[in-house]
Amino acid sequence: MATPSPGYSITVRVEVPAASGSTAALTTAVASAGGALTALDVAESRTDRLVVDVTCDTTDERHAALITAAIAAIPGADVRKVSDQTFLLHLGGKLEVNPKVPLKHRDDLSRAYTPGVARICLAIAEHPDDARRLTIKRNTVAVVTDGSAVLGLGNIGPLAALPVMEGKAALFKQFGGVDAWPVCLDTQDPDAIVEIVRALAPVYGGINLEDISAPRCFEIEARLRGMLDIPVFHDDQHGTAIVVLAALTNALRVVGKSLDDVRIVVSGVGAAGQAIIRLLLAQGARDIVGCGRDGAVHSGATGMEPFRQWIADHTNPRHETGSLREVLAGADVFIGVSAPDLLTGDDIATMAPGAVVFAMANPVPEVDPIAASVHAAVVATGRSDHPNQINNVLVFPGFFRGLLDAGVTDVTDAMMVAAASAIADCVEPGELNASYVVPSVFDPHVAPAVAAAVRDAAAATPGRRPSDSSPTSG
Repeated sequence: MATPSPGYSITVRVEVPAASGSTAALTTAVASAGGALTALDVAESRTDRLVVDVTCDTTDERHAALITAAIAAIPGADVRKVSDQTFLLHLGGKLEVNPKVPLKHRDDLSRAYTPGVARICLAIAEHPDDARRLTIKRNTVAVVTDGSAVLGLGNIGPLAALPVMEGKAALFKQFGGVDAWPVCLDTQDPDAIVEIVRALAPVYGGINLEDISAPRCFEIEARLRGMLDIPVFHDDQHGTAIVVLAALTNALRVVGKSLDDVRIVVSGVGAAGQAIIRLLLAQGARDIVGCGRDGAVHSGATGMEPFRQWIADHTNPRHETGSLREVLAGADVFIGVSAPDLLTGDDIATMAPGAVVFAMANPVPEVDPIAASVHAAVVATGRSDHPNQINNVLVFPGFFRGLLDAGVTDVTDAMMVAAASAIADCVEPGELNASYVVPSVFDPHVAPAVAAAVRDAAAATPGRRPSDSSPTSG
C-alpha cells in the first residue's frame, strides 16, 4: 500500500460509549486499516457518551472509506460525519484581495479614488513607464493557463485548473512576496491565448504560463516573449529545468562525477523534458538521450514536430535507438518527467555505478523510489514524502521576485543557470549528502538567494531578448 499522505487527510466525527477503552479502540481501528493517526480530539463529553474527532492521513479515497468502515465497526460506535481536510481547505478558494492603503474617511477616499486618482491617471497617460511606480504592475504576475495539461490530470479545462492556479498564486505571495492572480482561459487556440494575454498584459509586471500542453506551449511562449515588454516564463518548462539542474549539480557532487562526463537519459520530451535538455546542454552536458513513448529520439527518425526535431539534432551523439529500458543501461543519470511505473529496480540496476535517479512523475513516479534506492546512489522525486523533493516552488517565487525587482523585459539562459546555482548553493557543503541534494521548500534563504542571482544576471546582460533561442529555431 502507498504511504498515507496529508493530501488525503480525513476527520471522522464518531460517537462512542464513554468507556475507558473507547479511544484506544479508535486508535486501533485506524492503525489496523493502515491509516496514520494525526489527532484525536474529544468534541463533546457526556456521562455515557463521547463525541470524538479522529483525524488521520490516508492514501486515497478508497483507503479513507476503509478506515471509516473500521471505525464504524467498533461496538457502540456511530459515525456522524466524515470530512476531507483537503476539500475543507479549499472552501471559498485560497485567495483574497486586501487594500494596502487606509480607507477610513473622506480624505482617504479623495486620494485613493475620485477626485485624486484622476491626477495619477493623467500622469501615467503622459508617462506610461510610471505605471510600474504608481500601480500594482510593479509587483503583480498573471498565472495563465488553458487547463490543457494540469498536473498529471491531463486536459481538464480552465475551471478545474483554477484550484492549482490559486495555489500557485498563494505560493508566489508566501515565498516571494509577489502578488499573483489566476487567469484561466476558456480557449485552447494558440492565437486566441496570445491575443488575450497581450490585451491584459498592461496590468501585470510578468506572465507565468502554467499547465499548457506541448507543443502549443512553445509557440505561445515564444510569440508572447516577442511582443510583450514584460518577462514571460513557462514554469512547467523552465521552473522544472532550473530545479533539476540545481539538484543534479549537488547530486553529482555527492557521487563525484562531472556534468560534462556523465551519460544522461531523459524520459519525457514534452515541455519539461525539452527545457531540461536545453538547460543541461547550456550548462555543459554533452551526452543526453531523450526518450518518448516510442523510445530514444534520434536524428534518423522522420516526420517529427519541430520541438522534437530540435532534440534529435542536439542530443543522442551515438545515435542510439531502442526503448527506455534499453538506452538506460550504463547511464549515469536518469531524469523522468513522463509517466508512472515505467521502470523497475532491476532496470536501475543496469545503470552505471553511482547512478543518480530523478523520477518526477507525480503522484506516481517512473520507478518506485524505494526500489530505485537499492541500486542508485541518489534518488529524488517530486513527492513530499520522500527525500530530495524536486519542487518548482524552489524556483518561481524568487525568480519572479528578481525579474520584477530588476524591471527586465526578458528571461535568459544566464538567469536560469544563475537561479539553479543559487538553489544548489543553499545546501551547505556540511549538509550535502545523498538524501539532501536540494534545500527544503520552506528554507527561507532560497527565494532571496534566487532573486539576488536573477538580479545579478539581469544586470550583467541588459536588453537581451531570448526569442532567438526558442525551441523551434535551428
